[in-house]
Amino acid sequence: MAAAAAFIFFALSLHAELGVGCYTSIFSFGASVVDTGNSLIHTGYSCPAGRLPYGETFFHRPTGRFSDGRLIIDFIAQAMGLPLLKPYLGGGGADDFRHGANFAVAGATALDVDYFLSRGIENLFSNNSLSVQLHWFEQLLPSLCSSASHCAAFLSNALFSVGQIGANDYNNPFFQNRSAGEIATFVPDVVSAIGSAIEKLIEMGARTMVVPGSFPMGCCASYLNMFQGEKQDSYDPQTGCINWLNDFAIRHNRLLVSELQRLRHRHPEVAIMYADVYHAAMAIYASPHDFGFEEPVLAACCGYDGGAYGLNATVPCGSEGNSVCSDPSKKIWWDGLHTTEAANQIIAGGLLGPYTFPPIIQACPDVNWVVVGFLDGDGHMASA
Repeated sequence: MAAAAAFIFFALSLHAELGVGCYTSIFSFGASVVDTGNSLIHTGYSCPAGRLPYGETFFHRPTGRFSDGRLIIDFIAQAMGLPLLKPYLGGGGADDFRHGANFAVAGATALDVDYFLSRGIENLFSNNSLSVQLHWFEQLLPSLCSSASHCAAFLSNALFSVGQIGANDYNNPFFQNRSAGEIATFVPDVVSAIGSAIEKLIEMGARTMVVPGSFPMGCCASYLNMFQGEKQDSYDPQTGCINWLNDFAIRHNRLLVSELQRLRHRHPEVAIMYADVYHAAMAIYASPHDFGFEEPVLAACCGYDGGAYGLNATVPCGSEGNSVCSDPSKKIWWDGLHTTEAANQIIAGGLLGPYTFPPIIQACPDVNWVVVGFLDGDGHMASA
């Protein structure tokens, strides 16, 4: 597995000098996994990611990112030689968003809030759904390009990341004790909402987009904590993840892949890539020690209260007196729902490599990629 790990995640070491690649900007939509600060700006101090220890590893201060450091989208931007994406709600003019913008908001859903309210389900964190984020982009676009031809040229060199989105469409009802059977009926509607967003972006001029699927829900520390009374045969003996929750994520991903294939046939002029975050993450869970992660593998670093994956509901991460592990780089999970910078870096490398279909490099044939290092068998960066 050590040699395989070094090969699979070689793309962590890829770097493109600013201006030499075919992507000159990134526009990102989604929820907390890709939120670079919108939730903090929108909600203020009530946002847990606005308080330490969030941000402690890389930024040494909270930035509104739901991790100890950089997110997957941050690593992708850096690999392409672009600056970290500024949150749209932070305001600014054309110069501030010349290299892209982040519209993602923690708690966002793919479906509008009315869909859930009509079913008696509360949106626990945010009403800024995917359609709201598209409206923000529509408002921003005129400041970035002044004519139809100018916009066409500008957007042809932009990468649109539509997701990760959809997790909260399932998290909210699961956390409100709705049955898996009922929640499964939402999946086609969630995928349809993502497809509709892609269609709208294409109408506005997007020509290259990457669409992440669902992470393995059954490996999530919060779900493992919530369902820890499950029967032993519900768990995968190798990873310790809950099988039926991972099957739920797989169903979402299969429908999403089918939707993306439909959109490719409908829009052959547009490059639509599927980012397989499920298997990029499962590679870590299958052999965590090869990547330098320590036991208990599925436990969160921040807000941990002991046991295999125990989370402290009374003093969660971001609260005064919360517990924090001594070395987040040795943990996969940061706060139970979000991964550490160390895990994000590995997953980003997988998406820049073999876990995006078609490959990002293939969609960007003129990019000047330079190998500056690789991951060794222990999951550590080594120089080339």
